[in-house]
Amino acid sequence: MKKMEEYVRSIPDFPEPGIIFRDVTSVLQDADGLKLAIDEMQKRISDLDFDVIAGTESRGFIFGMPLAYNLHKPFVLIRKKGKLPCETVQKEYELEYGTATIEIHKDAIKPGQRVVLIDDLIATGGTIKAAAELIEMLGGEVVKMVFLMELKGLNGRDLLQKYDLSSVIEYEGK
Repeated sequence: MKKMEEYVRSIPDFPEPGIIFRDVTSVLQDADGLKLAIDEMQKRISDLDFDVIAGTESRGFIFGMPLAYNLHKPFVLIRKKGKLPCETVQKEYELEYGTATIEIHKDAIKPGQRVVLIDDLIATGGTIKAAAELIEMLGGEVVKMVFLMELKGLNGRDLLQKYDLSSVIEYEGK
């Protein structure tokens, strides 16, 4: 059986020289790679006491949904601004060049619910921190964050020190 890292396609000098882009589509396009990704992420929460899985748009949906299904948990969408039809709460956060806003339905998380946040990648940590703050605004508690990949060179963990994080694959660079 191949290791998880072997399913991730690495593309040098994208989107700019000196960057190695870690392409998750190669994992999704291989049935064994996808199964291994879901299994490895699930191992990180299988013994955890929690109520809800939430995922950030869009790859957090791809990995979060099978986990929610397998563990018989509800799944909550955290989306880009303007994509959810009911009343929402929103959080603006910093990007490398500018800002972005994500939102969640106001009734998606009940006070006291224990939430696991899922995404494919942690880089600088801005998106997932904003997602955690949305959950906390609604009275939820983020008990774990799980990522398929982590770019350690971008120091996302520094921004998320108060949270329990787990990554299947850790890359040293950016």
